[in-house]
Amino acid sequence: MSKTLLGRKIGMSRYFLEDGTNIPVTIVEAGPCVVTQVKTQEVEGYDALQIGFEDVRPGRATMPIIGHDAKAGTAPKRFHREVRVDDVGDSEPGQTIDVSIFDDVKFVDVVGTNKGKGFQGGMKRHNFKGLEASHGVKRAHRRPGSINGHATNLGTGPKPKKGKRMPGQMGNKQITCRSLPVIKVDGERNLLLVKGSIPGPNSGMVIIREAKRLNRKKTTAASK
Repeated sequence: MSKTLLGRKIGMSRYFLEDGTNIPVTIVEAGPCVVTQVKTQEVEGYDALQIGFEDVRPGRATMPIIGHDAKAGTAPKRFHREVRVDDVGDSEPGQTIDVSIFDDVKFVDVVGTNKGKGFQGGMKRHNFKGLEASHGVKRAHRRPGSINGHATNLGTGPKPKKGKRMPGQMGNKQITCRSLPVIKVDGERNLLLVKGSIPGPNSGMVIIREAKRLNRKKTTAASK
């Protein structure tokens, strides 16, 4: 079974080791999750597990979700995500997965949606310094500057190049923080403490999975 859970970001705190080392951690409520559907190679063409997290009142759910989760013998869930696996094994609908699957995991990837800032200008969105605030600069202090020389075909094209840093929507994008060290697993309260910050606001939904890529130093630490 793939070591993946849905959860909520509780917030940041600090964790002290026995030698007094202060580690900044993010507390995540990881699971428990329920397997709501099992997809197999014979039926769907690939192996995957669909997991649900957090009960929701039937009045806050749709009839398709209520009926779908009822087939797994569970109450309607607020969040559902599909996880690809190499082999479904003995997994079956209605099975519960809790944070204990991370007991022997030392590094995790956390996927979340960062905070949306709305439509922002170049200075806030891309950290431009702006123009001078001295005499002679009129109503252009926070403008991004000329974009003509950055157009296609050395400035003679009809449009700016793709990826040109300009004002636009800031935030509200899916971000993956890779290879975060696991500091503590609290099975009684379904809490996971990971070192560092993770994307999104407090109470935002996140996906926690076993780290997929590790550098040489972390690979050595994970094998110990």
